[in-house]
Amino acid sequence: MLNQGELDRNEMGRLIGSDKVEGTAVYGADRNKIGSIERVMIDKISGKVSYAVLGFGGFLGLGNDHYPLPWQSLKYDTELGGYVTAITAKDLEGAPKYSEKTDWNWGDDAAVRGINSYYGVPFA
Repeated sequence: MLNQGELDRNEMGRLIGSDKVEGTAVYGADRNKIGSIERVMIDKISGKVSYAVLGFGGFLGLGNDHYPLPWQSLKYDTELGGYVTAITAKDLEGAPKYSEKTDWNWGDDAAVRGINSYYGVPFA
């Protein structure tokens, strides 16, 4: 079992714990912060991260809308210390989303394909 110091050192490589991804800032194509990652969605069969759920809007995290983003649409930027995506806050106006009071139906293939289609990412 690794202690916390060893775990932090090990995460300096290519892998990172999901608890460290959650809360990480997401920046738009214009390099302005558009929100933060609230959770990652992992494919149960392949074990790969498929989506990140972006929290955007609201005030102090309350009333956020949730925007599922295809994981491959995000790239980590070491200078910003967060993820960058090709969209901007304005692009989110028509993006697939759900509110605090609802949940996304991850079992609805058409809805999930709609996410990928909106962001121009192939559905895998």
